[in-house]
Amino acid sequence: MVKSMEITKASVRDRLVIDVNVVMLDPQDFDFSPRASIEGSTLSLCNNEEPTSSSFELDSEQMTAAERDRMLELRVKFSVEGMHGALTHKTPKPMTGPNSKKLAEPRWKTLLPLSM
Repeated sequence: MVKSMEITKASVRDRLVIDVNVVMLDPQDFDFSPRASIEGSTLSLCNNEEPTSSSFELDSEQMTAAERDRMLELRVKFSVEGMHGALTHKTPKPMTGPNSKKLAEPRWKTLLPLSM
């Protein structure tokens, strides 16, 4: 189940691109099926039929791209509450320790149809 969703950035490349941070409640929960809709110039994202949603005000260039394509590219960065926090034990020489590499970040990219 999704705890929170936050739209961090909206941009136009070939189509409208939306970056979202999603916080899940449980690491074993895979129930994420986003829906996108536009009312006026406000983009709203929600997960299936859950009450958690996020909205973002689009400018005229972004609205033109959304109306033209009737779809958007959604780039999602997932995290789980309690799993992605601050490290408590750091190695004295990070160049040689287990912290020398960046931790994997679960990311997801998809195309969503827009309902207007």
